[in-house]
Amino acid sequence: MDEPLHSTTDFSAPTMAEGIAHVVAVEGTVAWLVPEQTTSCGGCASASACGAKGIGTTASRLEARRFQLVNDIGLRVGERVVVGIRENALLKASITAYAIPLATLLIAGALAQWAAGSDIVTMTAMFAGLALGLWLARLGAGRLMVRGDLAPRFLRRAGAGDTCNS
Repeated sequence: MDEPLHSTTDFSAPTMAEGIAHVVAVEGTVAWLVPEQTTSCGGCASASACGAKGIGTTASRLEARRFQLVNDIGLRVGERVVVGIRENALLKASITAYAIPLATLLIAGALAQWAAGSDIVTMTAMFAGLALGLWLARLGAGRLMVRGDLAPRFLRRAGAGDTCNS
C-alpha cells in the first residue's frame, strides 16, 4: 500500500510579512538597514499624502526609516536582505495602536452620555477616554517591543533580481 503524499508546508508556523532592505551601515554586532521602496510606492492616488514618503530631504526620510538588526550572520554594507515580521505581530500592533484608544474613547463617551446626558460632559469623558486609551496603547506597545514581537527578523539574502515572496 502506497503512503499518501504529505505537504511540506508547516501550517502551524506563523506566516511572515516580508520586505527587502539594504544594509547601509554595520556597527559591531548591529547592522542598520533601510527598507527598499517597492515600485508601487508613490504610484497610487494618495501618493502626495502618504506617510511612507516622509517629510523633508531624502537623507532625513531615509534616516527616519532606518532600523537595526542583530548582525550575527556577517552582513556587509550594500547587501540586500529579506526581512520579515510575523503577521500576527502586525495584527497585535494594529490592535494596540488603533482599537484600544478607539474602544476607550467610545466606552467613556457612552458611559458619560448614559450617566450625565450632557454633551459637554460626554465630550470631556471621550477626551479622557482617548487619553487613557493612548496611555494603555503605549504600555502595550512597550510590552510588544520588550518581548521582541515587533522586531524584524533576517530571513535570507536577496539576489539582484529578487522581490518579496520570491
